[in-house]
Amino acid sequence: MTHSAPQGTADTGVSVDSREVLFERRGRLGVITLNRPRAVNALTAGMVGQLLEQLTAWADDDGVATVLVQGAGDRGLCAGGDIVAIYRDMLEGGERTARFWATEYRVNSLIARYPKPYVALMDGLVLGGGVGISAHGSVRVVTERTRTGMPETTIGFAPDVGGTFLLSRAPGETGTHAGLTGAHLDGADALYLGLASHFVPSEKLPALVAALEHETAEAAVGRYSTEAPPSALQGQREWIDACYSADDAGDIVRRLRGYEGVGSDEAAQAADAIEAKSPTSVKVTLAALRRAKGHTLDEALAQEYRTGLRFLEAPDFREGIRAQVVDKDRNPRWNPATLADVAPEQVERFFEPLGSRELDLRGVDPQLKEPDHD
Repeated sequence: MTHSAPQGTADTGVSVDSREVLFERRGRLGVITLNRPRAVNALTAGMVGQLLEQLTAWADDDGVATVLVQGAGDRGLCAGGDIVAIYRDMLEGGERTARFWATEYRVNSLIARYPKPYVALMDGLVLGGGVGISAHGSVRVVTERTRTGMPETTIGFAPDVGGTFLLSRAPGETGTHAGLTGAHLDGADALYLGLASHFVPSEKLPALVAALEHETAEAAVGRYSTEAPPSALQGQREWIDACYSADDAGDIVRRLRGYEGVGSDEAAQAADAIEAKSPTSVKVTLAALRRAKGHTLDEALAQEYRTGLRFLEAPDFREGIRAQVVDKDRNPRWNPATLADVAPEQVERFFEPLGSRELDLRGVDPQLKEPDHD
């Protein structure tokens, strides 16, 4: 990325340290560097386990005043979870993925309630799981290079890592639009949706990091942040709110195709985008977003864990990863193939209780050590 290289990486961004995540102290700043630059720092099970352990330790460490998370390399903070590993695990039953998510969601919950300033540098790509380790923090910095979003419907999945909680609280129906289409968003749109809190030009990130070593997060970010460019989403509220207010995905697509006001071309493009996604994922995502409006973050995470385990058993998640990143033919064969073919009872099954497998986040406490994780 354009900010200063962490200890253990060269200025070019090429890793010279084989560890997947690096932790260091710089003055009173605890620095976390995701260190898989060739994979745009995609999260593995080992990485989220280390994050949980170190964040828990720093929460109770008087020598650490602020925590910073950044990504190695120049492509972004984090492109999400390691979906190739998830694909391989699905072929073997998905149990490792279930444990990975349980730990990852504990990290998301911990970040949201962290007792110290948690500064995330959301420069470059910040997708899926990358949103989970940044957008729940207290200081979320985007730049002119930011490309963020929750693109899960593209791979037959649904927004997780608290994404349904965040998007359900975005202005009007903009979060619904972002969730169903899986659109990549710039820094201005991230700010408008509530995924970010500050805009800092990428060239100023090295100075911001240096200031955080000895200043409060509020003072440092206040000095280097600037006004963001206008948000395109904000300017599209009229057609977005009119079309996405329906509670049925088929109705939303029909409204988008029939919209005749300003923004009709963008509405038609959104309809095309939605119809290219997994029909099951689109309908489950819409239902999850509507339910998440009344949830706390932990309740939303528990719901996402529930639907996630059901996606491990359903055909579209595996097929979506195959088409996008394994065979790369970009031609997924969804089953069911259309929105009309997905029955309401099929959607409801994704939300049924898991019994003894339910995710319980009540024990997540920044002042308490968590047990060891796989």
